[in-house]
Amino acid sequence: MDTHTMHDTATTEVLARLESYYDAVPRFSATTEEHGPFTLFLRTGNGWHYYGRPALGGDGPFTVADVDRVRARQRELGAPEAFEWVHETTPGLRAVIEAAGLAVHEHPLLVLELDGASAPAAAADGDGPEVRVLAPGDPLLPSAVAVPHLAFAEPGTQLGTAGVEQLADAARTAAADGAVARMEGRITAGRTVLAATVGPEGLATASGCHQPVDGVSEIVAVATLPSLRRQGLARRVTAHLVEHARATGVRTVFLSASDDAVARIYQQVGFRRAATALIAEPPAAD
Repeated sequence: MDTHTMHDTATTEVLARLESYYDAVPRFSATTEEHGPFTLFLRTGNGWHYYGRPALGGDGPFTVADVDRVRARQRELGAPEAFEWVHETTPGLRAVIEAAGLAVHEHPLLVLELDGASAPAAAADGDGPEVRVLAPGDPLLPSAVAVPHLAFAEPGTQLGTAGVEQLADAARTAAADGAVARMEGRITAGRTVLAATVGPEGLATASGCHQPVDGVSEIVAVATLPSLRRQGLARRVTAHLVEHARATGVRTVFLSASDDAVARIYQQVGFRRAATALIAEPPAAD
């Protein structure tokens, strides 16, 4: 078997593991409905909304009518009209989704296998602020939960305006609206591992999570306080999460980057691009 074939086989095996993961994780905090070739995940309680995905193990065929039925059900329930899938796993779906009138957004899907001896480049770097995994009750939790909201309001990798003052306000809001309590519940249940850098005034200036299930874990919500970007904080958090995953028996870590520029940051920590994650939603109004 030549090197190219081995690489293709390895990627196919990884993507199959990711499909099982994508199907399993929402079920911890969502109910499901089957609509033809789609599984619709519906949130329970006050958590985040979910989406429709190709049913695990199914390969269609998909039609515009199938998409329309899922969207109608989402509207009926007050859920976003959203779909998520991996292009290389379900390559025929994009054309159908677009024919149904939805806009499709591409995100690099990056994978890091932890079976070997290689380690992320930043893992052994002792310079910079402390990074630690947070337990329920940790005083960093409110700001660690709040950082992504400020960061995603100012997307990209350039310096932004939100600073420590805005972070302190956002942390108080996260504590008051139940977001911190929900995160503590996920940590206690073992569904989420949250790590953060320790910054000034006892606040988390960067944070991120990984969510382990059956030897696979997705790194999500890695974010830096916008005014403190370009200091390697997100890289430190990511490396810490990877090492925690490795130490706790995770075999495969993966993530979806917002764009190619962000993907390059993760590639510096050892990730390789394996596929393209697609997210579909109604187009923005003019």
